[in-house]
Amino acid sequence: MDKSGTAFFPGIRAVLFDLDGTLVDSAPDLGGAVDRMRTARGLPSLPLDDYRPMAGAGARGMLGVAFGMTPEDPLFPEMREEFFRNYETHLLDRTYAFHGIEALLGQLQQQGLAWGVVTNKTERFGLPLCRQMPVLQSAAVVICGDTTPHAKPHPEPLLEAARRLALEPAQCLYVGDDLRDMVAAHAAGMPCVAAAWGYLGEHDISSWGASAEAAQPLDVLGMVCAGQAA
Repeated sequence: MDKSGTAFFPGIRAVLFDLDGTLVDSAPDLGGAVDRMRTARGLPSLPLDDYRPMAGAGARGMLGVAFGMTPEDPLFPEMREEFFRNYETHLLDRTYAFHGIEALLGQLQQQGLAWGVVTNKTERFGLPLCRQMPVLQSAAVVICGDTTPHAKPHPEPLLEAARRLALEPAQCLYVGDDLRDMVAAHAAGMPCVAAAWGYLGEHDISSWGASAEAAQPLDVLGMVCAGQAA
């Protein structure tokens, strides 16, 4: 940290981001996909605020909110595929980049830093989303939950991203809004930033062991640029 207490990260050559809840707010489309399943069964619609805290947990989170269903339920695989089909049809209806993300990514590129995506979203959804959203199309690497044999909190997705960028893990900074993001980064040997604007629910991010916390996207830029100047 500098004398003001601001965290900075020297030697960073790339910034990697989680997707849902960090780069984009996909909660409206994820919640909408499962809420249509509720209304199709004669159940009342739930407000988006009910779904938002669990949006980062994908089908498990959405089906848990909408139906109180866990992956151990015998009907879970069937319901999950129905949810997937609904979501695939409405992937980008109401999904948008968080305020400040476009400016952050543009500034990183102007500074000569690569950026990429490491998400637990499967390639079925993650790749089309990154290809179709203009703000994400310049990603230098996109690693999804099934790109490698393991998903976060395993470090392999982050290590694979570093390999594809021809960088050492310590030269990459990882930004995410979930405890598993911090666990994966530590295991990979990457410094990590907790995105306080994300899908945090009732979690206390101070207990996650993040290298730093960012209240808004452009805070990350300050951390990286301060590190380059140090």
